[in-house]
Amino acid sequence: MSKQELVILGQDVADGCCPALRTAPLDEGKAADLAKAFKALGDPVRLRLLSMIASRAGGEVCVCDLTPAFELSQPTVSHHLKLLKQAGLIDSERRGTWVYYRLLPATTDKLAAVLTRPGAPAAERVGAAS
Repeated sequence: MSKQELVILGQDVADGCCPALRTAPLDEGKAADLAKAFKALGDPVRLRLLSMIASRAGGEVCVCDLTPAFELSQPTVSHHLKLLKQAGLIDSERRGTWVYYRLLPATTDKLAAVLTRPGAPAAERVGAAS
């Protein structure tokens, strides 16, 4: 893994093991980049959409399967999906009339790495979030 990849993942380049949030304040650029993704996840509809996409067998889902799950208009659901895509959390591919969405795990992994306490057991990390 290159030094650039470590910085992108929120790692401290000096030792490669600790999330930057726990070792030093985030610089303005990194904070702005992370804030876009966290802001996108700050809405319950977008969080549910991301969850539906991420948990889908096969790794992708058609917008036609997402829209009925919400009491929102199709343009509103599309707007929420657009914001998730702009934040780098999902990607899409048009196939004929329909658009299929898939999770971009590199972004969610980066968000998790910034918030995870180094060396914490997985069960402890999950329990702390509850």
